[in-house]
Amino acid sequence: MESGCDRGCTPRQRRSRRPAAETRREILSAADTLFRERGYQQVAMADVAAALGMSPANVFKHFHAKTALVDAIACTHVQEMMEQLKGLEMPREPQAKLLRVAEALLTSLLADVRDNRHLFEMIVLTADLELRAGDMYRATISAIFEMIILEGVEAGEFFVRDPRHTASVVTTALAGVINPLSVSSEKPETLYTRCRDVIELVNTALQNPLAK
Repeated sequence: MESGCDRGCTPRQRRSRRPAAETRREILSAADTLFRERGYQQVAMADVAAALGMSPANVFKHFHAKTALVDAIACTHVQEMMEQLKGLEMPREPQAKLLRVAEALLTSLLADVRDNRHLFEMIVLTADLELRAGDMYRATISAIFEMIILEGVEAGEFFVRDPRHTASVVTTALAGVINPLSVSSEKPETLYTRCRDVIELVNTALQNPLAK
């Protein structure tokens, strides 16, 4: 005897149980696609659920709000950006490494402005919420700068008492060129010039033994 579901459910409605991590990935993928196609403000949690053939309650089970989806999507994007940095060909000199990393980050952000406008829309609309992705982005970049500064100290080229604090200061100084909120409204040539100017100033300060 056929059950009601066997008679009336479509294959999409009969969703088998699967690991929570896999369901989360499916939800994030569907949400990212909808945000890209329609815009962040035009998508509700119910739309994400409908795209996957699941109930809104199931989406809320994994992500308590739409901003949680944004945070998770942005965190994934930050991780992808950092993986790209690992593949960079780096110069030997610490001074040149700082510029290489800063310019690579700027290039990546400008590519997002061109190819992933929906990401910037989401970041702008949720900027006041101080989401986890923003902290991850800043902390990861600061850690990269700290490693480069330590290399410079060990090579006798940089004079720094506290590399971690100095790296945080460098990250702040570069906010105008590596902060997603800062790059979308300016010309690339202006941003690259500013990036080089800031790094030149940073390198001058780091190489000053009197500043230690």
